[in-house]
Amino acid sequence: MQLNKQPNPEGFQNLRGLEKRTTMYYVVKYSGPFGFIKPWTAVRDSETYSQQFLTPSIIEGIEKKLFPELLEQSGVIKKIIRHRINYCGIDVQQERTWSKGGFVAKCEKGIYKTNMGVLSRGVMLNPNLYLAFDIEQDAQRAFIQTVCLCRNEDLLFPDSIQEMSVEEFDLINGFELLFSSEVNGFKVGHNRFDNATEMFGELIVIGNPIRTENAIS
Repeated sequence: MQLNKQPNPEGFQNLRGLEKRTTMYYVVKYSGPFGFIKPWTAVRDSETYSQQFLTPSIIEGIEKKLFPELLEQSGVIKKIIRHRINYCGIDVQQERTWSKGGFVAKCEKGIYKTNMGVLSRGVMLNPNLYLAFDIEQDAQRAFIQTVCLCRNEDLLFPDSIQEMSVEEFDLINGFELLFSSEVNGFKVGHNRFDNATEMFGELIVIGNPIRTENAIS
């Protein structure tokens, strides 16, 4: 993990292997009551806390939801240039689950048993997600849609759209994973859009990602 309170805009682009295509971003802010990002190492753990950053496959999934014409293109992110996420805290919530194959009930020695269980999830409270685009029309399309991080029930709603410079965007508190190679980053999972190839990134922490409820960013 890298802590960088005064990020270098050139460094952000170079680490992702992207050219610096613009000096201005069109930034769409999304917000919602809850958000949960399942860590790729979690299977059926009884207690799991939300991951605090977005992986390449999550960003690609959000992009394909916003721009369905990109569904046939795999393993590439074309419109979302940057992102940032922050939240107010973690709340442990319970979630009822059952094993693969659906609900099963049986009676053993007069006692009815099921394959249902209760898991504890550490869920982000009031997450703010910022998606940066370099084309205004793309931002306008994104602004009229909802997104979710991983769970479909955790909807994030469009809150605002703003044009800002790279330097202004870099002042937004939060987490951002800079997608990189194995040499520069750590493993963050496997990309389901790209034949389960390994994903790597470098985590950048800007300011205080755990904001107070009334904070602006």
